[in-house]
Amino acid sequence: MNGAHLLHYAWFAVRGVQALRPRPGRGRLGPVFGVEGHAVALTVDDGPHPDWTPPLLDLLARHGVRATFFLIGDRVRERPDLARRIAGEGHALGNHSMTHPHPFAALAPAALEAEIAGTQEAIERATGVRPRLFRAPSGNWSPRVLRAAAGHGLTPVDWTVNPSDWRAPGTERIARALDRSRAGHIMLCHDGGGDRSQTVAALAHVLPRLRARGLTFATPPGRG
Repeated sequence: MNGAHLLHYAWFAVRGVQALRPRPGRGRLGPVFGVEGHAVALTVDDGPHPDWTPPLLDLLARHGVRATFFLIGDRVRERPDLARRIAGEGHALGNHSMTHPHPFAALAPAALEAEIAGTQEAIERATGVRPRLFRAPSGNWSPRVLRAAAGHGLTPVDWTVNPSDWRAPGTERIARALDRSRAGHIMLCHDGGGDRSQTVAALAHVLPRLRARGLTFATPPGRG
């Protein structure tokens, strides 16, 4: 097993520890795993999607929640209007690669650079905003991925609460997982890659409950 694979599996253990004691990452290149204060961060991957991004944005607006959308470059090129809407409604934009390839850490250096640089260009062209945050597809980190992100001034962001909503396990199961979020946690959800109606429905239940517990919503911190 090479160093990239060892680091990838090590993040699973780190996520478990951070779920118990979430704090922003402190390593020079390592991912951020938490937010400060009595806040949680809602992060949304794999969009924008014409069916699921608009209702999710409507929901977030109703509850006054600011999220971080990790966008796929090809999907931004297809729907720049949705990327502009996300930015215009005050949400943070993150880079989630151009095509979401698997395994991301196994890409050749030139392909890795193209995935990150192309997404930076696509998002900035569509919205006028240059992302400062990056999430590797499937959290597939490696030393080379981390260095490539740093080369673009991007802060890598991981997560501490994963409801596996991409599997569409049911609204109740997604909601139960998200309900376990507490101060400092980064929640992982999706608005692309499939039918995300369960995710939107689960968040409709969870967001007011988190608010009722006194939690606020923040975006993961950049290091730049």
